[in-house]
This record gives sequence, structure tokens and C-alpha cells, in this order.
Amino acid sequence: MTADRVLLVDDHPIVRAGLRSLFVGRTDVEVVGEAATGEEAVALSQHLHPDVVLCDLRLGEGMDGIQTTAALRALDQPPAVIILTTFDRDAEILGAIEAGAAGYLLKDVEPETIAAAIRRAATGHTVLSSELTARVVEVMRAPRVKLTERELEVLRLLDTGASNREIAKTLFVTEATVKTHLVHVFDKLGADSRSRAVAAARESGIL
Repeated sequence: MTADRVLLVDDHPIVRAGLRSLFVGRTDVEVVGEAATGEEAVALSQHLHPDVVLCDLRLGEGMDGIQTTAALRALDQPPAVIILTTFDRDAEILGAIEAGAAGYLLKDVEPETIAAAIRRAATGHTVLSSELTARVVEVMRAPRVKLTERELEVLRLLDTGASNREIAKTLFVTEATVKTHLVHVFDKLGADSRSRAVAAARESGIL
């Protein structure tokens, strides 16, 4: 059996070392390289041509895991990408799948689960647990919340704890205009308070 060539992408050297150690002595997985950033992952993939890229969701400054996935899948010889992370928010899972990820695994899974996922991804299969699959389908069926650019600006300032007066001053509008935008934001997010609006926006991936 030919070993699947794997590139590890994580901004923490200790995590990369831990992942690499999982595959020592295995004949079905060969770690061909490591990257600390999304940009480095794309550059190495063009040179190393891995079959599968194991990529964290959060990569510090620069491209995140979703952006990295999209860039990797756009290559002439695109590798399969599996997101391996500690975050399991629905919006991030869906974002990864929409970017072209073959799978989404949490870092607390068994080593053999990761190895099996690599084998499946390398052969063109999707790697999602039944629970995550159900959640992705549910999110995709739900209507998407669409805010205007101004409503997004108000929401982002709201997230900083800014008052209506401070938001108005920052955006060079009246407080009455800010209140109108907030009414629309609350309505679209199904929220009845500032804190719940921010929480709902985070859950849906808007923030």
C-alpha cells in the first residue's frame, strides 16, 4: 500500500510535533512537510504535492484555515484538506466545507481516526462524523442572515461595547440613525438585546 503524503499546518510547533509523532512507524501515512502559516502551506504544497493537508482553523496572523483551504483547492494539483481544530462552531464547519475541505475533525479524536480520515480524503471521500454532517445540513437549510454593510459596521462597534452615542460619532451619523440600524439588526438576528445580538452574530459566523 502506497503511503499518503501529508502536510501538517499549525502555528504551534508543539502541536505539529505531536501530530508528526502520531505517524512515526506507520506505512500508510508519510509526513512530507510542516507549515506554520497558510501562506507557507500553499507555497509548500506547490513544491511537495501532498495528497492531504491537515490544517488548523486558527493560524495566527495572515490566512486562517478556511482561507488556506480555498487557496489550496485552487492549486493546479489541489490536495485534499482536512481541518483539524478545537473549534466546532457550525459557521466555521460550514465555511470550511464551502471552501472545499474534505473533512473537519476535532483535536480530541483518536489517532486512528485521523489516519483513517487521511486515507478517505486521499481517495476523494468526505470526512465528517454523522453528527457534524447533520449540523452542516441543518445550517445549510436555515435561511442566511444578510446584513447591510452599515448594519455590519454598527454590529462590529456594538461588539466592542460602544454606546449608541459612540457608534454615532464613529460613523458620523445621528443616534436616531444608529437606533434604526439596531432595530433592523435585532430583527434579522432574532435578538431582543445588545448582548444577544452579538451572541447570535457570533453563532452564525457574522462576527
